[in-house]
Amino acid sequence: MPPPARSWTRLAATLADTVPGILLAIMFLCFILQVFMRYVMGSPVGWTVEVCVIAWLWVILWGQSVSAREEDEIRFDIVYGAVSPRVRRVFRVIFATALVAIYAIAIPANWDFVTFMKIQDTAYFDIPFSWVFSILMVFLVVSILRYAWIGWSALTGRGVPSGEAGPHEATRKDFTE
Repeated sequence: MPPPARSWTRLAATLADTVPGILLAIMFLCFILQVFMRYVMGSPVGWTVEVCVIAWLWVILWGQSVSAREEDEIRFDIVYGAVSPRVRRVFRVIFATALVAIYAIAIPANWDFVTFMKIQDTAYFDIPFSWVFSILMVFLVVSILRYAWIGWSALTGRGVPSGEAGPHEATRKDFTE
């Protein structure tokens, strides 16, 4: 990849990783404001709860689909770490294929849900719930693309995640340290 493309990719990744951080900061500020208004001013405000719920939904779905890296995911390390790299690649292909299929099958029903929710708005900001739940579609589409790439990389033998050297492998670096 040429250097300008790498810098744009790095910038896009940084911006994608910033979204959950900003949303968590907003949630924290709304929480502090809610505590202050309730216990100091004696006049609680309800919109802070709405902001926190929407931000949390977006943090979870955005974070898992866009910001999380493969090495951040939870694995059954007892089994995964005990098998050879070739079997790990097979595991990655199987699970990536299964997730792509499950998410693809889920798209129509979730699309129906998201578009149906345009009939109702949030209580305080009057935002259509279809906008609030639109992150679900982003999650599904990005996850399908992501796991298709992971499966393809495993199938073709490229893109082995860092830290993949298991107990059966010794790297040159291990012998030089």
